Amino acid sequence: MDIHHIRENYTQSTLSIDDVTKNPTDQFKKWLDEAIKSEVNEPTAMTLATVDKTGQPNARVVLLKYIDEDGFTFFTNYDSNKGINLAQNPKAGIVFFWPELQRQVNIQGIVSKTSNKVSDEYFYSRPLESQIGACASPQSSPIPSREILEKNIQSIQESGKEIVRPIHWGGYSLNPTRIEFWQGRASRLHDRIVYTKTGNSWKMERLAP
Repeated sequence: MDIHHIRENYTQSTLSIDDVTKNPTDQFKKWLDEAIKSEVNEPTAMTLATVDKTGQPNARVVLLKYIDEDGFTFFTNYDSNKGINLAQNPKAGIVFFWPELQRQVNIQGIVSKTSNKVSDEYFYSRPLESQIGACASPQSSPIPSREILEKNIQSIQESGKEIVRPIHWGGYSLNPTRIEFWQGRASRLHDRIVYTKTGNSWKMERLAP
């Protein structure tokens, strides 16, 4: 398969320090809003990268559910691979890629669990099928077949019991220390604006592509 020549020339937009807000969270919200209005496919999808105790990186796609000054929040099984990694090393990175807008956002920071209140509120806002799925699946654990999951789901449904958020399922929030906004440009001379946190303030710089 000949893939080395596959490339796209990015010419949609530009980005300069004069274009962005002083607060990176506000800038991110602006770009996310534009992605949603542009009907980008899965605008809240983000690649989450963690590191295990041996230093081996691991990445997967999860969905952003909340964004505020405290961080970028997603939900998962605490006993999953990502949960185990974060318990060993809370440093993580997330990347948003919106190819339709020729944009990326690269974020680094420290991850911590959300409160039980936040986890409960989101869990019970999910469709019932998703709540049952979270209870039925031992995420990241080996299983002999898909039938195991289907039997677990059936058992929960037939029990007639009220669905309760499992203690091993909940939210994480990544509190950012570095946020880079990337706008594709022609000839690979992309625009890159990075915010780096120093104390309670943010320093802005342009990076070479």
